[in-house]
Amino acid sequence: MEAEAAKFIGAGLACFGMAGTALALGNIFSNYLSGALRNPSAADGQFGRLILGFAVTEALGIFSLLVALLLLFVV
Repeated sequence: MEAEAAKFIGAGLACFGMAGTALALGNIFSNYLSGALRNPSAADGQFGRLILGFAVTEALGIFSLLVALLLLFVV
């Protein structure tokens, strides 16, 4: 196998992290919405945790994209 092909395979595998991020974000927001509809008075107290979960999950997705781009253009 050529090194160029291995770079593309590695970058493609690194993109699985972005798919996991999309699934996790959907799960986070659907669970928040479900809980907020069941108990609207507690929704405001959980909003900060929702934003924290969103930020951490999104950072992992961006890190995955960074690894894929580094594999394509630097290595």
